[in-house]
Amino acid sequence: MTRRQLVQLALSALAAAGLGPLRARPAAAASAHLAWWSAARYGLFVHWGPYSLAGVEASWPIMEPGLVAPLGTRHAIAEADYVALAERFDPRGFDPEGWIAFARAAGMRYLVITAKHHDGYCLFDAPSRQRYKITSSPYGRDLLAELAEACERAGFPLGFYYSPPDLHHPDYRDTTKPARENWSGEPGRPQWSAYLDAMEADLRHLLTAYGEVAVLWFDGLFETDRYQPERFHRLVRELSPNTLVNDRLGADWGHFVTPEQAIPDGIPVGRRGPAPEITLEQFRAFVRAIEQGISAEQLATMLQASQRSRFPTAEMPLGIDFQPWEACMTLGRTWAWDPEEPEYKSPAAVARVLVEVASRGGNLLLNVGPKPDGTLPEPCTSRLLTVGEWLQRHGEAIYDTTYCSDFGPLAGIAAQGARTTQGVTRSRPVTREDGSVRHVTYVHLLDAIEGSGLRLLAARARVELDGWEARRVGRSADDEPEAGLGIRRSDGHLEIALPPDLAGPDADGMPRVLAVERG
Repeated sequence: MTRRQLVQLALSALAAAGLGPLRARPAAAASAHLAWWSAARYGLFVHWGPYSLAGVEASWPIMEPGLVAPLGTRHAIAEADYVALAERFDPRGFDPEGWIAFARAAGMRYLVITAKHHDGYCLFDAPSRQRYKITSSPYGRDLLAELAEACERAGFPLGFYYSPPDLHHPDYRDTTKPARENWSGEPGRPQWSAYLDAMEADLRHLLTAYGEVAVLWFDGLFETDRYQPERFHRLVRELSPNTLVNDRLGADWGHFVTPEQAIPDGIPVGRRGPAPEITLEQFRAFVRAIEQGISAEQLATMLQASQRSRFPTAEMPLGIDFQPWEACMTLGRTWAWDPEEPEYKSPAAVARVLVEVASRGGNLLLNVGPKPDGTLPEPCTSRLLTVGEWLQRHGEAIYDTTYCSDFGPLAGIAAQGARTTQGVTRSRPVTREDGSVRHVTYVHLLDAIEGSGLRLLAARARVELDGWEARRVGRSADDEPEAGLGIRRSDGHLEIALPPDLAGPDADGMPRVLAVERG
C-alpha cells in the first residue's frame, strides 16, 4: 500500500473515530426496514457538486489545503475560486433515469447522493439559504427532486448524504475568515442555535419533500454532540420512521456503522461501552504530522489502531452481537471526479472487495464522482458494468447473504496444506416443505489453488460435515452439462475436489463461486 493510500485511510479513520462504534442494537438489526438494506449488499455512492468543474476533491482543498499533495490530488484551488464555481454549475447532461439504469446494470441496489457536503453547497432547494444551491445556479432546477422522482418511478431506493458541517453558512462559522481557520465550526458563538435550526429546516425538507428516503447518511466529522444528535434522530423517527440512519451523528444512534476506505479485520460486533472521542486538536496535530512527512509505517500503525478501536470485531459472533455495517469506498483515489485519475480499481478488485465485505456480513457503498455536466465518467462505467455482468451470474452468492457461521468469512486451505484466501458467504435460511431449514454456503475463489482441491475448515465443533454437495455457481444455459463436484469429509473439514479450470479466479481475475449445501 502506498503512503498516499495510507494517508487517505488514516485520515478517514481518525475523522470518524470520534463518533465511536454503535453498541449492538438487536431490535434495530431485526427491523423490517433494515432487511431490504441487508439484502441489497451493494450500493452506489455519488459525490457531486460545483467542485467537479475544477476537478478537485469535495470541500477538503479549502478546509486543509496542506493535504492536497499528500492525498495525491494534483489540483489545488483558492477558496474564492472554489466558491465561485457555483456560478457556473450547469449540469445539462444529468439524466436521472440513466443513472438508475446504470446502477441496476452494475448490480447496485440503492443510491446515496451528497445533498450537502461540508462546503455547504446544496443539490436541493435548501430552505437554509437563499443562494449557494442548485436552484440558484444556471441549472435552476431542484436536482434532487428530479432524481427522487426517477427513483420512485423505478422503485430504486434513494438516500441522502448530509453534512452537519457547513463552511458557507454564517451561523456555522465566521465566514469573513478563511475556511481553513475555522472549518470545524464555532459552537461558542451566539449564532450556533440559529445554525441548528437551519439544519432542522433542511432535514425537514429532505425528509418530507422527496418521497420515501431510504437512508440518511450523516457525516459529522468530530465532536458531534455539538449538533444535538438526539434532536435530529428524533426528527427522523418522527418524519420518516422507515429511514435508515448511519453512525456519524452521535455515538449511540443509528442503524449501521460505516468504515471508510477499509474493511474490518473480522466481523463487526457491538461495542460494550462508549468509545473515546478524538478531538479537533488531535486531528489537526495529525494533519501537521502528515504535512511534515510522517512515515508509511507510522501511518499504518495509527490506522490499524484506529480501525480496531472504532470497529470491534469477532471471528464468529452470535447473531445478537453482530453490528450491521457498510464500507464506503472510492473507485479511484478521490470522492469527487478527477479528470486525471490514474488509479481506478479494476473489475476484479471491485469484485474482491464486494466478496470480502459480504463475507463479513456488510454492505459496500462504492463511490463514483460524476463529471461537471452530470454524466458518469469512463472508465468507471465500463468497469462497474463488468462487475454487474459478474453479479448477473453470481448474485445469489452476494445478495441476501450474510457471514457463514459454519466455515468462517475468509477460509480456505489447498489440499496440500498451503493457505489461500477464499470468501465465504451464506444464504438466509429458507424453510423447506418438510419443515427443515435450508442454507447454502458459497465459496468465492479469490486466490489460485495449487493442487487437487480445497479444504474448508469447520468454524465450530458442532458443524455437521456429512451429506454435503457442491456445484459451480454462474453457469450459463450454453455451458456443457457438468457433473457435481466431488466433496468429502476429512478430519474436521470438507474437502472439495476441483477441476483445473475451477481452481481459482478466472483469467480476468473475477472470482469463481461454488455453492455447498447439505442434502
